[in-house]
Amino acid sequence: MSQTDPQLEDETPIQDALALEDDGALLDTIARLHPADVSDELEQLSSEQREDIIARAPNVISGDVLAELEDDIVEDILPLLDAGVIATALSDMENDDATQILEEMEAAQREDVLDAVTPLERQAYEESLAFDDETIGRLMQREFVAAPEFWTVGDAIDHMRETGEDLPELFFNVYVIDTAFKPIGYVPVSQLMRADRGKQLSDLMVATLIPVGQDDDQEDAAYLFEKYNLISAPVVNDQGRLVGMMTVDDIIEIIQDENKEDILALAGVTDAGLADTALETVKARAPWLFINLITAVLASLVIAQFDYAITEIVALAVLMPIVASMGGNAGTQALTVAVRALAERELTSQSAWRAIRREAAAAFIIGLTFAIVLALIVFIWFGEIQLALVAFIAMIVNHVFAGLAGIAVPLGLKRAGADPAVSSSVFVTTVTDVVGFFAFLGTAVLILL
Repeated sequence: MSQTDPQLEDETPIQDALALEDDGALLDTIARLHPADVSDELEQLSSEQREDIIARAPNVISGDVLAELEDDIVEDILPLLDAGVIATALSDMENDDATQILEEMEAAQREDVLDAVTPLERQAYEESLAFDDETIGRLMQREFVAAPEFWTVGDAIDHMRETGEDLPELFFNVYVIDTAFKPIGYVPVSQLMRADRGKQLSDLMVATLIPVGQDDDQEDAAYLFEKYNLISAPVVNDQGRLVGMMTVDDIIEIIQDENKEDILALAGVTDAGLADTALETVKARAPWLFINLITAVLASLVIAQFDYAITEIVALAVLMPIVASMGGNAGTQALTVAVRALAERELTSQSAWRAIRREAAAAFIIGLTFAIVLALIVFIWFGEIQLALVAFIAMIVNHVFAGLAGIAVPLGLKRAGADPAVSSSVFVTTVTDVVGFFAFLGTAVLILL
């Protein structure tokens, strides 16, 4: 007898427990679940159901559960929680995760929570919050393990045993520092545990160190982790002193967030979470649709300049959307590749001209290929060689412009300091529509009229 996949059932375990109106059963159900599963199920509930759970069992919102929840769900439930409950949850979390929770709070609630934590915790949280959003100083773990180079393996192990409660929950390296507290190398924990107690750290340490600045953007840090295959990196201040660390689990989350942000930006939308209302979703999407409306009007104005040609040759109205849509798709392909290359630092100012020449050549070859196909279709359909020639020329012209726009627009926006993922698609779509209609109708006027 096959078992049913819990993810395919209509009701989740927490929803079943809620329906029983039995607080004990609810607590037992939640206790049996992994914190990540609790978070997933909370995200599937309505706001009213989440409020019911918190009213009946507020302590289920632990640090592990909060750390796994999506930001919009965190925003939704934080106002329902007592400051003491939140403070307890934050104490069980790493500093970087706790800072992200504090970010989601209203100012008044944040102050109440900060009053409820210990003075040392408050100082650490306030130091993190003082940094700009999406910088390493805001996201780094302030707990780390560091030791002077003259220490032995035994010294380092004894120190970690004595300060066990103050150690980070997860760490991979012991950072070796000089007298100015600047990192000069690291010893992997796996190597530390295998070495003789009398061995000096300076003899074991890896001197090739890739530090991250506390003011660096999170995307830059993610690039370093990917480029150098890091699992951990020290974070330094402006003087080069060790102030924290970043680990690969934090970087994976950053990479996922950045990729999701770029994908949504290319589509001209923002993330619509389960806690968002219809009005909030409309507010997020309508501005970009309005911009698209303006660009569509601009393309229509180009068509209006050739209305007499369309009146005389009705076939132009049938064929011109084909040219424009093919160019639009080609431009989107080039744009997607360019934005990805920019994000991964593959497309730089040094390689820009080579990439533009390659894209122009590829666009010409693709345009020529599909121009031949379209010309044959037009000739078979309408039996007019001149109309087929118009479609042939317009298809090549629009593909070349689409390919150039797909790479030149994001490069130009990047140089201007704008995010190419956010606004490139609007410009590229405008170019392909305007050029497509103008090339097709303009060529038709020159050849057919």
